Amino acid sequence: MAKRLPVGKLPADLLGRLLGKIELSDKSIVIGPGIGRDVAVMRSGKKLLVAKTDPVTLAADLIGWYAVNVNANDIATMGVRPRWFLATVLLPEKCTDRMAEAIFDQIHDACRSLGISLVGGHAEISYGLVRPIVVGCMLAEEADVPVITSAGAKVGDDIVLTKGIAIEGTALLAREAGAKLRDAGVRKKVIASAAEFLFKPGISVLKEALIARASAEVHAMHDPTEGGLATGLYEIAEAAQVGVLIEEDMVPVVPESREICDAISLNPLGLLASGSLIITLPPQDTLGLLSALSKESISAAVIGRVVPVEEGVKIRSRDRVRNMPKFKRDELARFLEGVEE
Repeated sequence: MAKRLPVGKLPADLLGRLLGKIELSDKSIVIGPGIGRDVAVMRSGKKLLVAKTDPVTLAADLIGWYAVNVNANDIATMGVRPRWFLATVLLPEKCTDRMAEAIFDQIHDACRSLGISLVGGHAEISYGLVRPIVVGCMLAEEADVPVITSAGAKVGDDIVLTKGIAIEGTALLAREAGAKLRDAGVRKKVIASAAEFLFKPGISVLKEALIARASAEVHAMHDPTEGGLATGLYEIAEAAQVGVLIEEDMVPVVPESREICDAISLNPLGLLASGSLIITLPPQDTLGLLSALSKESISAAVIGRVVPVEEGVKIRSRDRVRNMPKFKRDELARFLEGVEE
């Protein structure tokens, strides 16, 4: 009997089973598909071609801006600068030329802000859609040298998180469900502040990723997106076959996110978290990394460490250690689905 799936990412066991069917015979493939692997890498002559694709489905406001940034982020987590972007824009029935132009302008502005060239794509009005969808494809080129991946985390590494959680999810809640937040008692100034998170502190991690690669012996980087920080940590653990121990009191939760999540009973650990970067590195390099980030006014904190795989993915609060919560779907999707019912 077929099992109905929840909105959001495919369950890890199903995704693992599907990816297990793929046979890679092309010897130019350096990094292929896998859980926790967001970017493909292929050898092309004397260089590496780095490729990423990701859709934006939960946002309507500024969807073009999101699409560029979330795709650029995954390229950046390898310590590589994204260069070329293609966008497939699917527009709902009865859309206007103004909507199409606005999304194009958002894509163009985001590309320009990151030094990326918009090189192609596709746009159409699609039957049955109630909101726009943008599917991005980001490309980059790198020297044929080892690249940073989420699979590189090593036992004993410090785990550093930049900025705080959950920047993107908080911004989306403020922009997509402001009235519901006000009804729940969230202050207007908090909603207004959260709505600007797309730009300040921003959902891009390109700057800190390049700083990290240049200033420390980084073993792994990963940007927590759908499913929040918790899912991002599980993905690192799966990819690197390690365990993780997080100190809950050390995880920076931005004040607006805390107030909004408390008001509508969401867990910030499972809320869409683009804008933060997870970095694992040897403890002796941590101080240098934090200093380099601080010089560029990027906040960061050590939130835990990488442990042997048999210890699992845990979170400690005071003297209690428990399993890191798992989120079958992002907290944003759960909330928005409830709003629409």
